[in-house]
Amino acid sequence: MSALAARLDGLDSGDQLGASLELPEQIRDALWRVESAAIEPFDAGGLVIAGMGGSAIGGDLARAALGDRQVCSLMVVRGYGLPVWTPPDRAVLLCSYSGDTEETIGCYAAAEAAGATRVVATTGGALAEEARRDAVPIIPFPAGLSPRAAVGYTFTVAVEVAALASCAPAIRTELDAAAAHLEERTPQLLAEAATIADRLEGTIPCIYGGGLTGPVAYRWKCQFNENAKLPSFAHELPEADHNEIVGWFGAPDAGRFSAIFLTDSDQHPRERRRFELTAELAGAGAAEVVMIETSGESRSERLLAAVMLGDLVSLELAARRGLDPTPVEVIEVLKDRLGRP
Repeated sequence: MSALAARLDGLDSGDQLGASLELPEQIRDALWRVESAAIEPFDAGGLVIAGMGGSAIGGDLARAALGDRQVCSLMVVRGYGLPVWTPPDRAVLLCSYSGDTEETIGCYAAAEAAGATRVVATTGGALAEEARRDAVPIIPFPAGLSPRAAVGYTFTVAVEVAALASCAPAIRTELDAAAAHLEERTPQLLAEAATIADRLEGTIPCIYGGGLTGPVAYRWKCQFNENAKLPSFAHELPEADHNEIVGWFGAPDAGRFSAIFLTDSDQHPRERRRFELTAELAGAGAAEVVMIETSGESRSERLLAAVMLGDLVSLELAARRGLDPTPVEVIEVLKDRLGRP
């Protein structure tokens, strides 16, 4: 049993730690699930990935991992519909872990109206029922996870559908290598997460990324929100240098804020210099400044290791707060007040 598992013993009702450590196996299983869906490759003018929350983050991460290997537009839509300009040559991946996310169901209808090619990824629910009715291909997720804990599935499916739609090359070999890299690095990531959590404890985390790490910063923020039950914020450089950096000078009057900077080992030199200077200047008001650099041979390796690290840090903070990372009652309250579909 790892030290983190011991700290979470009796707290982690939904085994969020187990799901985080299973990220390599999720990637492999997702590759098999896409292959088993037997979707014939097709040509699309772009890919729209529609989802919310944990079901959408995989699309953001996929775009970052593919980087300039994309040969046409990949975009992530969070909301009840697609952009009004969506042409019929687009492919639309409807991703909802539960299959009952009302916004994504709205996007399913919007994609039909646009005449777009649809692919569904879900465990079931109303979305799967509609897809079966319309003979739309379904990539099945395994049941029993929290949507945010299925990030290996949502990421891999988005990458694979991008390849099927001729929007990016297939990177299966890269993903297999990334999974092996994660398994090898797991003990190191667990130790690093504990060290980072020691520094962040008692603060409100603000995470900064850029380029490859932009969506990773957002993933960290969401995991701190849901797992550690903490306010947390994310922004990207260089944009943050044109506004948010000023706020750090007033931070001591507002509370204890920590600044986390996620840099990439393959970063543009000017971007790296910006991260260094921004961290130095934010340090005037931050309770803690933490610099973290990605490592790995490929974009997927670096990105996924950073995702796994953030998940583990969020669980370390939950353990230190004596909180069960799984429940998200306020989200359920909100859905009930809205009136569930």
